[in-house]
Amino acid sequence: MHCPYCGKKGSEVVETRESSDMDTIRRRRSCLACGKRFTTYERIENVQLVVIKKDRRREQFAREKLKNGLLKACDKTTIPTEIIEKMVTEIERELRGQGSLEVESELIGEMVAKRLKELDKVAYIRFASVFKRFVDVEDFKKEMKGMKE
Repeated sequence: MHCPYCGKKGSEVVETRESSDMDTIRRRRSCLACGKRFTTYERIENVQLVVIKKDRRREQFAREKLKNGLLKACDKTTIPTEIIEKMVTEIERELRGQGSLEVESELIGEMVAKRLKELDKVAYIRFASVFKRFVDVEDFKKEMKGMKE
């Protein structure tokens, strides 16, 4: 590690803190040559997940895409953004914990639908209408009937 002030190699760690999401470690360091302090961050480099779409195309997992879908489903509801962010983090963690680098988009949709169904029925119906590709009112009625049972 090179000191950002004097450029010399060698430092000692003075303080270490983990971030609240447990994905980043902040370290305060002191240069052994000039004595000045500086901060470094360590982050686990995640292996990229690949999403297999319904038409068998593959694309990289995009956390923002998942979050935007949830935000649309939860638009004009009382669900706070923090809950949506937490849901995205939980889903991503669960996907990475499965041990496979490829995941079907269907599985992601089911994970989202399950959580939304427990959280907010309106948000669930909005999401399900896109995820399950509702084409007419009968599809909505059938889903609503399933929720009542």
